[in-house]
Amino acid sequence: MSAPQTVVFDLGGVLVDWDPRYLYRTLLPSEDEVERFVTEVTTPEWNAAQDAGRTWAAAVAELSARFPEHAELIAAYDARWLDTIGGHIDGTVDLLRELRDGGSVGLYALTNWSAEKFPLALERFEFLSWFEGIVVSGTERLVKPDPRLYQVLLDRYGLDASSTVYIDDNPPNVDAAAELGMTSLHFTDPGRLRDELSQLGLVSPDRSPEE
Repeated sequence: MSAPQTVVFDLGGVLVDWDPRYLYRTLLPSEDEVERFVTEVTTPEWNAAQDAGRTWAAAVAELSARFPEHAELIAAYDARWLDTIGGHIDGTVDLLRELRDGGSVGLYALTNWSAEKFPLALERFEFLSWFEGIVVSGTERLVKPDPRLYQVLLDRYGLDASSTVYIDDNPPNVDAAAELGMTSLHFTDPGRLRDELSQLGLVSPDRSPEE
């Protein structure tokens, strides 16, 4: 690859701790019921349609018609969406800050996220303002791993795939970026990501407190 000029972050699962279980643990009496609800009713596939541009009003209406006995719980996903956010992922935000302060690479984000809900994330997380650009799937009506969404990012900001590092926790998304010529890193934890970024010369290796 060319020397890294750009680092692109996925958001959910990398910088933002998002999980609808956080909400439903406050609404359902047991972990088993929570798990059953998010896998059988408010499924990842249902949520992904909002990431692709479907409105939340349409989503709630469609699912409530299928599961009228759960209409209130389904509506809560929309009305209490902020409760699906656990917070930020400290170690990854630290790496983002280090990259920003280093000033040697451009910083961008590419996220599968509802266009309606993304402004709430912008209000909550100050670090989102550190990016030079963010491409949101719900706005583009395309979702990862569709290569067209990655191409939107590259074209809009004039990025060279061969000098771009892409970070995502979802293996198919990582593979799609690699197919376009990016250096793709599968995020599992901040420590491993630091190791990988340091090998690329982008951040310092981790140091022990005694150093």
